[in-house]
Amino acid sequence: MRKLSLLGGAVGVLMLSACGDVLQVDNFNNPDVARAYSTIDGVEGVIAGLGSGLYNLQGQRSNEGVNTQSKILSGESMTSVNNFGGAPRSAIPRSPISNSLGNDIETGNRVDFQRFSVLSRTASNALAAVERLIATNGPAAMGSVGRTQRSRAFGYFILGQALGNLASGYDSAAIVTPDVPSDVIPELSSYADVNAAAVRMLDTALVAATAGAADAGNFTLPGTWLSNATMTNANFTRLVRSMRARIRAGAARNPTEAAAIDWPAVIADGTNGITADFTQDVGGTTGWSGGYHTVQSYVASTWAWAPMYYYGMADVSGAYATWLATPRSTRTQFLVQTPDTRWPQGATRAAQQAEAPASTGTLLPAGRYMRNRPTGEDPPADGWGQSMYDHRRWGFIRENSNQGTLVEMDVDEPRLLAAEGYIRTNQFALAAPLINLSRQAHGLPAVGITDGTSPVAGGASCVPQVPVAPSYTATACGNMLEAMKYELRMETAWTGYMQWFRHHRRWGDMIEGTPLQWPVPYQEMQARQKGFYDGTMVAPQGTYRFGSGANL
Repeated sequence: MRKLSLLGGAVGVLMLSACGDVLQVDNFNNPDVARAYSTIDGVEGVIAGLGSGLYNLQGQRSNEGVNTQSKILSGESMTSVNNFGGAPRSAIPRSPISNSLGNDIETGNRVDFQRFSVLSRTASNALAAVERLIATNGPAAMGSVGRTQRSRAFGYFILGQALGNLASGYDSAAIVTPDVPSDVIPELSSYADVNAAAVRMLDTALVAATAGAADAGNFTLPGTWLSNATMTNANFTRLVRSMRARIRAGAARNPTEAAAIDWPAVIADGTNGITADFTQDVGGTTGWSGGYHTVQSYVASTWAWAPMYYYGMADVSGAYATWLATPRSTRTQFLVQTPDTRWPQGATRAAQQAEAPASTGTLLPAGRYMRNRPTGEDPPADGWGQSMYDHRRWGFIRENSNQGTLVEMDVDEPRLLAAEGYIRTNQFALAAPLINLSRQAHGLPAVGITDGTSPVAGGASCVPQVPVAPSYTATACGNMLEAMKYELRMETAWTGYMQWFRHHRRWGDMIEGTPLQWPVPYQEMQARQKGFYDGTMVAPQGTYRFGSGANL
């Protein structure tokens, strides 16, 4: 007898026994998958809705879930409110992830596992239906070859990301693909195996896109599928490759696992990825929302501000170094002065605040990602958590009644992942120009080096300035790797899913004691009639020694 998952959404069949004979009774409270996915329009309608299921408020951008928690644990954000596990996850020393019955953050620990498990099942069922149509009616089963391959490519594209998100967040999950019958619940597989399956699904999406290229006119994605303008076969192919670079690099839990990533494959995808930001229209009549990224986090500074452990590396005034050398409990917020134009400019807080006066709220000058908030809005925090800065790259959306164009993947992300691959394979001269694209676009000089040890250009005004041995309470100009990391932080902040968390985990940059993955939620383990457990994998002492000792 198969066990039914509370989270996986499987279809069950009731089996009864009487007088030695087996009587099968159809259970019409559960969907008949073959019947529900039997028409061309029906199947395509399901596939068309997969994008919203992944990227919308009920997917990656929800307030509640491990994405929000991961922003806090990775130092991308901080909060003083208890909602969504915010304040507990903000505390240092870090607390372990409890998976006990009725724990305080049980909803946030569970919902992403549920969402992406259900989404992977929905996508798999729809793709299996497409394959049945092809088997019956041939390669143009859905009206044309292009339209048929478009459904296959898009379905596998979303399926790969759903599995990739599960692998990023949880220690294990069920691998559901079109080859898994709709009433079968697979056993749990390790995050590494789930991530490998995610990459395979994206591989298949590319195969389908290639098969549809000859009929490209019928392949073009309607704008409603991704809440934006239509997407050609060629641009979709670039997007799949970019996402494959993100997913391939995203599951590593530590530098050892990161070293084993197929970096030549990441380089190939990153250098042949998107050539413009991958964006989606949110708010208004679109039916899409920016969710936590553009709505809830903007309600008040207490909901989300920028802590200084990593953001402080932009400072060239010496204030960050002074902050590091101050005992953690007595630190105070400091003014970041930097040539990086993603930050407010000015030698005083008043000058920086003038860029976003109260009359314009969070509306910043073009190219600004950070704001120096009005003084009266400073949130309460322990010494090390104080900051006068908020990430407000999407302020223009907030100021337009939460309507606008949100970046899901910045164009620099796949290029910088490729740069990381070049650095890891000692091809520094090839990494430099990829890093320079975003640096020079935001007022920083080219890295000016072609090796892995020399400091980046800029002299006393170099960016980034990173904590260094032996005390890690002083700073020095970062090398090419640190320049790449700084750029990847700035360009992926408040985009995508678990971005900083994925980066810091594989780089070994996490604050010591930070949980590195979530356990399978206890509800799923109970449904499988297995014991549940707490999260146990935590970050060791990291690159910058954050969280280690009284001063850090």
